[in-house]
Amino acid sequence: MQRDIGESGGHDGINGAANGVNGSTPDSSGIIQLDVLVVGAGFAGCYLLYQLRRRNFNVKVVEAGTGLGGVWHWSTYPGARVDTTYPIYAYSLPEVYTTWTWTEKFPSSAELRAYFEHVDKQLQLKKDVILNTKVTAAEFNNDTNKWSIHCNDGKIFQASFFVPALGFAAKRYFPDWEGLNTFKGVMHHSSFWPEEGVDVRNKRIGVVGTGATGIQLAQECAKEAGELTLFQRTPNMCCPMVQRPLTVEEQEQDKANYPEIFKERLTHDAGFLHSSRRNLLTFSHTPEQRDAFYEELWRGGGFLFAGNSYGDMMTDDAANLEAYKFWRKKVRARIHDPETADILAPEIPPHAFAGKRVSLEQDFYEQFNKPNIHVVDMKRNPVKRVVENGIITADGKLHELDVIALATGFDAVTGGLKDIQIRGLDGELLADKWSKGTWTYLGMATAGYPNLLFTYGPQAPGALSNGPSSIEPQSDWIVKVLEYMRDNSLKKIDVLKEAEDSWRELVNAQSARVLKHNIDSWWMGANIPGKPREALNYGGGLPLYIKTINDVFNNGLEGFKVQ
Repeated sequence: MQRDIGESGGHDGINGAANGVNGSTPDSSGIIQLDVLVVGAGFAGCYLLYQLRRRNFNVKVVEAGTGLGGVWHWSTYPGARVDTTYPIYAYSLPEVYTTWTWTEKFPSSAELRAYFEHVDKQLQLKKDVILNTKVTAAEFNNDTNKWSIHCNDGKIFQASFFVPALGFAAKRYFPDWEGLNTFKGVMHHSSFWPEEGVDVRNKRIGVVGTGATGIQLAQECAKEAGELTLFQRTPNMCCPMVQRPLTVEEQEQDKANYPEIFKERLTHDAGFLHSSRRNLLTFSHTPEQRDAFYEELWRGGGFLFAGNSYGDMMTDDAANLEAYKFWRKKVRARIHDPETADILAPEIPPHAFAGKRVSLEQDFYEQFNKPNIHVVDMKRNPVKRVVENGIITADGKLHELDVIALATGFDAVTGGLKDIQIRGLDGELLADKWSKGTWTYLGMATAGYPNLLFTYGPQAPGALSNGPSSIEPQSDWIVKVLEYMRDNSLKKIDVLKEAEDSWRELVNAQSARVLKHNIDSWWMGANIPGKPREALNYGGGLPLYIKTINDVFNNGLEGFKVQ
């Protein structure tokens, strides 16, 4: 994952490979020549490096951080953990999984960083990763059919193919609040939490935001803070994680089935091991049957209640309301104070259940039964300004704080790509092309930017799926395309304009069929002021997506101009 490393607190550490290029020799002009340059050393970048290197491509990865892991390198805030259950948030590579053992059903960020160290040990990746280096610009040369890629430390690469693998959360977002920079306490965005941590014991903590990060931060900091205030704009419809430790013995038994498990995750719409039950409708059950069905999913934990439920839950308002009412009943039973319960689980839903990304919690709601843990409803009482000793809300109250944790999210999905000055055939910046809306083909390429292929980006399953489940098929497809071009002495691949127009139309039509299309969320780009509101993710499900991209390849790269 590529991040801006600046005053707001990048992770300091050993420079790693940043002082060299790990075996690549610059030409006489000092430019480093490559077949492929990948940006980002998270799940996608590491997988691409491994697969391309096996096929004898001269490939390097440039990574802004000081280690592998992408989002998990940066996510060191209290409580950070993945919300995908073991074992599918991982590579399907036997070279990796046969010698790795997890400790928890939902691994922590620390364990995921250890996992990437294991991945590096098994696959020997770091020798081809240039750490602590940020790509700032890239331009395509139509005469050479190559990309010139520029880095913040002065390095210049020339590569036949440019492959950003940035993830969906590469550009952080700060609220535009008056006085934000005047605060004299400790303030960090969650994605740049100091690696050494922040001592919150007996401190007054303000957590801003209630996405997955805000929930995890508040849940953990509330156990040590002297006082904690959660500033909430929209309630998060959290579901129970149902965490548990894993034994070595059960994993050794499970590993025999890993090949089938990793295949199965590709057969479900979101890349988990379950899908919504398309042929089971909410009102085909009696109220008693429905309650028992919901209860079974709830007890199962994870995303089962949101993702393994009735087939009409995300398309029918009345069906969705039934799910919300059950969720609210379960949550309010855990909150003692009625006023607090009304803020965290209101009677009238703020939006359709699961219309924004559902987060998982362990004991989040119980924290608000403590006298020193508070919640501010920013819809009714918004932040007026930040001052040197805290936050003032519209009612005039000063919330005195020692620490502010900004869990305010990201310019998701497109922000990381637009943050790099990428210029295509006519010199147009990608950020300008996408300023009024996003156009891609297959969620991996865009017209006018030849030999630019990206993973986990806009108009792909990405943020609507389990990351590794969509990353591996996308990366495998990119590798196949590059092999095909090399084997056939082809130099340039570009998207036909009509192909990306049709793809954009398809993605928005898919989104319009479900309730979340009308909800202002980061899935729709609505969390960033001035950003076009549009469907940022392919909503047709992973199996159909994989079939589609494979059909495109098998039909002679239909929709592309290859020469």
